[in-house]
Amino acid sequence: MTTGMWWFLGAAVGELGLAALLLRARSQERPELPPQALALLRGGPRAAVVVALVALHQRGAVAAGRRGTIRANGGAGRTRDPLQLGVHRSLQRALTLRLLATRPKARQALDALRAELGRTGLLRPPGRHRAARVLLICVPLTVAAGLAANGVSGPALALGAVPVLGAAALLCVPPTTRAARRLLAALRSRHPLPARRRDVTEARDVLLYVALYGDPALTLLLPHFSRDGGLLTHHPHPDDAYATGRGTTDSPFTCGSTTPD
Repeated sequence: MTTGMWWFLGAAVGELGLAALLLRARSQERPELPPQALALLRGGPRAAVVVALVALHQRGAVAAGRRGTIRANGGAGRTRDPLQLGVHRSLQRALTLRLLATRPKARQALDALRAELGRTGLLRPPGRHRAARVLLICVPLTVAAGLAANGVSGPALALGAVPVLGAAALLCVPPTTRAARRLLAALRSRHPLPARRRDVTEARDVLLYVALYGDPALTLLLPHFSRDGGLLTHHPHPDDAYATGRGTTDSPFTCGSTTPD
């Protein structure tokens, strides 16, 4: 194997190491999280917007529109929650959930919530996560460039496969950290989803169950609003897709929950 190939392999390993450092998250003391923050950890931005809509619906501020849309139905009330306000202010006309989550005011509130969760060590900071993914995508390109410049050989292929496989594994790291997944598991253990709708009497409990369980809670507690408003995901196992990295909102990969934190 040529000396030039060693330089390319060294660069690929350096990219891999830097990406791993960017993906690490520090565990910190954290305050009690509101339902929309828990929903974001479980199901990503879409799930957080759903919880905000449920809270607004409880106050009569939004209602289901035509063809699976959500429309404003009065003022947002006395809430000071930034996400609820951002979502309500985005409903200048009836919108589907997918479009609503992309409106500037809703996105701004979501970005602020993600940044807050990043500071608590529950969510990898979005900027660092994106930078790490760029570096990881560069790893196989660097190895391929080295092989093209120096020729393909058995030792070069074998050694080049090591950083490439490492990059593939790190691409599967979810935005949430292990601490976030432990938190969600503990809350589900303490708050199992009731079997009957009448067992839930408090509005704040509805928000908590929707945040922790997603579609099953929506179907049980708000069947008409969630169906008519297009809030259901229509996927068989959506609850932990964002939290575990299986089909995350910003990744086309289907991965496990391997994590470097």
